[in-house]
Amino acid sequence: MTGDRRSRRSREALHRALIALVLEKGYEAVTINDIVARADVGRSTFYAHFDSKEDLLTSGMAELRTLLMAHQERALAGCGGLDARGLGFSRALFEHVPSYREVYRALVSERGSAIVMNRLSGLLADLVRQDLAAMAPPAESDPVPRSALVQFVVGALTALLTWWTDRNCDLPPASVDTMFRRLTIPAIAAALGPRPETG
Repeated sequence: MTGDRRSRRSREALHRALIALVLEKGYEAVTINDIVARADVGRSTFYAHFDSKEDLLTSGMAELRTLLMAHQERALAGCGGLDARGLGFSRALFEHVPSYREVYRALVSERGSAIVMNRLSGLLADLVRQDLAAMAPPAESDPVPRSALVQFVVGALTALLTWWTDRNCDLPPASVDTMFRRLTIPAIAAALGPRPETG
């Protein structure tokens, strides 16, 4: 148990060090030597947990994916149409941000990594695709190509996330999620065309 706690503390120290360094000088300029010096751990400790600085920065994404998918599944299992069941993961994402605001700022800022941002966008695109497939399976008569719709929703979500984190906005997560849904749900409905409600 003591080893588990020590391991967890080391991982957390490395995460904190990387995020602080990314915000100071940008992801590309940060080296593993910088990270271990800031975290006050040895290189062997770093490599016991992570393969690279990219691995360190993206290691939290699997946990985030699990969290968002659980919220999505609960929403899709409910009753109603797109407004009631669609994008059920979005509020959980916005609620995740305050506890990890510096991480999100590092991800979406100019100093973040394009690779990592692409991974986050890929995660969100997977969720949106799953959502749309469950709510409205693709049809040849769809007025907007499904890939374009997914790209639009992910773009709206990441743009709003950037706006919120960059401005250190005091808006609560529920309010930001409400804005996101008001901007995107009508656009999704229009792109999908008329669909029968399922319950």
